[in-house]
Amino acid sequence: MKKLIAGNWKMNGSLAANEALVQAMLAGIGSPKADVALCAPAPYLSQLQLLLNGSPIAWGSQDVSAHEQGAFTGEVSAAMLRDFACRYAIVGHSERRQYHGETDAVVAEKAQRALAAGITPIVCVGETLAEREAGVTEEVVKRQLAAVIHLVGHCITEIVVAYEPVWAIGTGKTATPEQAQAVHAVLRAQLKAATPHPERIQILYGGSMNAANAATLLAQPDIDGGLIGGASLKAPDFLQIVAAANAQ
Repeated sequence: MKKLIAGNWKMNGSLAANEALVQAMLAGIGSPKADVALCAPAPYLSQLQLLLNGSPIAWGSQDVSAHEQGAFTGEVSAAMLRDFACRYAIVGHSERRQYHGETDAVVAEKAQRALAAGITPIVCVGETLAEREAGVTEEVVKRQLAAVIHLVGHCITEIVVAYEPVWAIGTGKTATPEQAQAVHAVLRAQLKAATPHPERIQILYGGSMNAANAATLLAQPDIDGGLIGGASLKAPDFLQIVAAANAQ
């Protein structure tokens, strides 16, 4: 299976900064063996479409509405994302769950909307520090993923899963390769039970993967790539992570 390295810029960027960052990435990307994508704030998707069209780097959004269209001020629909040729849409990021109260059911609806528009949802699952310390990590991530499996049915092979331990996001803490692999193995087993083709589904690690630890994380048998936060805002770091994925 090809690795996938997907950058998540979060709420960062400007027209000038994005152009400099993307040009630096394009200058060093070569012909990657891994799939590579950048997920940007919605106002910059047209810029990414212009800069990345025809390049080895795909682009995507950081969210998508659970609604198709209508009186939902400020929301961005999957059809709108498709207009900008988005390949991916992140759904259920822990920051959306935490700050915007997104439930497992809402996340599943967003994944379904993305799939219906031909966009690959990157479905985020993960436990908080309190949940890890209570020993319910497996229960939490399985519950989160089960909601999506239940709603999208046979289309489950079209999704990407990202395991992001909430306690390791933007904290500088990273799950050890063994901790990450253990949860990825649980998710892989759950997907195997849901589809005859689990090998089609990439499972990314999304908790402070960086240039220094990418190679050891990506060497784990069930880690198929990374959802990269801070390091995706630095071209040399991001390119180093892509190089680590290419080498697997």
